Amino acid sequence: MNVETIVFDEIDTGVSGRVAQAIGDKIYKVSQFLQVLCITHLPQVAAMSDIQFEIKKETVKDKTETKVSILNDLQRIEAISLMLAGTKVTDLTRKHAQELLELAQGEQQRLD
Repeated sequence: MNVETIVFDEIDTGVSGRVAQAIGDKIYKVSQFLQVLCITHLPQVAAMSDIQFEIKKETVKDKTETKVSILNDLQRIEAISLMLAGTKVTDLTRKHAQELLELAQGEQQRLD
């Protein structure tokens, strides 16, 4: 089975708020017909995904290694919290991230 894939690499740079949500909505709609891989730093876009990956680069003894992992629900909350807050994540930030994920589920249902 052939699956067409489209990659969006930070197409949401320089936007936020309502525009970020609109981009997330459009990417979600595209994902109903194609496999989508989207690289983003925006919580509104990340929250609309079915699966969220985390990519980390580490330099060990002058070698750079890239590690990719699939995030579970709790890890998604932490990752989105970091997108929202920067370096200091608080309980309130986590609640906001959880709410954003719940709102994204409702938005997905509305778009289906």
